[in-house]
Parts: sequence; structure tokens; C-alpha cells
Amino acid sequence: MSVCPSCDCRKPLGFGIKMAFQPIVDISDKSVFAHEALVRGENGEGAGRILGQVTEDNKYTFDQSCRVKAIETASRIQLPGSLSINFMPNAIYEPETCLATTLSTARKTGFDRNKIIFEVTEQEQVVSQEFLVEVFEAYRKEGFRTAIDDFGAGYAGLNLLADFQPDILKIDMKLIRDINQNKVKQTLVRSIQQISEELGIQLIAEGIETEDEYKYLRDSGITLMQGYFFQKPMLEAFQNINFP
Repeated sequence: MSVCPSCDCRKPLGFGIKMAFQPIVDISDKSVFAHEALVRGENGEGAGRILGQVTEDNKYTFDQSCRVKAIETASRIQLPGSLSINFMPNAIYEPETCLATTLSTARKTGFDRNKIIFEVTEQEQVVSQEFLVEVFEAYRKEGFRTAIDDFGAGYAGLNLLADFQPDILKIDMKLIRDINQNKVKQTLVRSIQQISEELGIQLIAEGIETEDEYKYLRDSGITLMQGYFFQKPMLEAFQNINFP
């Protein structure tokens, strides 16, 4: 297995990035569980425009730059709760070596590594599931929490869960949309709830946009939630949540 060259960690991207933060709330005690860091352009351009500039040649540098920018910004603005960072598994060479910059940034900024969550979207087709499990295990060894995003809508699903049990599962927003009036989605989400409970995995419902969705999930016993219903992402900032 190749080792990522240290010089790549410092190579300029050629385009600037900033971070927006969206809260993940705990409705059981009306607190902020975490904030997810979402990449934006220097002038607030959407993630799509930035991700469209990522290539095979710069994806490792992009992945590393997002981690550094997320931690530095979270520390600077004193972001409450934990910090959830998306990572690109296909951009990683050797897990321990590629964590060096993350660990160094956390030390330099004084950001507690135990407050960092690394999440990978299930919709990203990984080159090797075995390697992804190796990455997750390396992250956990360093004290980071792990999450699978968009669970129920991607490539890995239960096969990945059989090989590695993350700390957190985030239910895909397509399963959440109009769940209050869709019996099939209700059945699927109940199944995910049962799996997470039996495996000791925390569950987050993401993409909540309406009061009806919120009420259904609340009454179903899900307490960790994320979505526009609570707050839209804010560029390099956060504000108090108006809980329902």
C-alpha cells in the first residue's frame, strides 16, 4: 500500500474554500449535539461548484484542506458541540499517515480530537470496502468518532455495517421526506432504528424540513436530528437554535 507524500498536505488547491456549519440537535434536552462542516467557496459559493473542481490530481489535497479548514474555523469561532467532517475515502492513501495533518491541526488549535466525527457518505462508491473499514478502525484508534452518512441510499448498506459498526448512522434524507405519510418509509426507518439500537449505534435523522416530519420522528423516539427545519448552514458562523 502506498504512503501519501507529506508534501501533498501543503500543496495549494488552486481554489479557495470556506466552511459552513449546520447543527445536529438533540431534541431530548434541546442542545446542540454537533455541527456538520460543509464546504463552500471563498464567497459562499455552493458545494456543487467547489466539488466540480475536484479531480484525481487534487482530491487528496482537497480532502486534507477541508479537514484543516473545518477544525481551524470551528476552533476560531468556538463552535459548540462536536464537529462532523466529511471525508473522501478514495482520496486516502495510508490511514495513519493521512491523519497526521488532522492531528497536528487539532493540537495547534487546541481543538479536542474527541469532539471530531469523521463521516463518509454511503453514496460514494469506494474502491475497496476492506480499505474503508481499515480507515474507520484507524480513526477510532486515534479517538475520533465515525459515522456513515446517507444510510439506506447508497452502495455499501448492510454489507459495510456487517464489517464495521460506526458510532453514528445518519438516515438518508430521502427516507425522511414526507415520512409522516409514507408507510413504506416508516417501516424502513423502524428497521434502521432497531438495528442501531441492537448494535449500540447512535442514530441521526437528517434532511428534516417540515413540522410534520419532525413530529413523526420525535414520536418514533428519534432524538438526534438535522435539517432546514432547525437551521440552514451558516458560513463560518453559528447561532442559537429555536427549538419547536
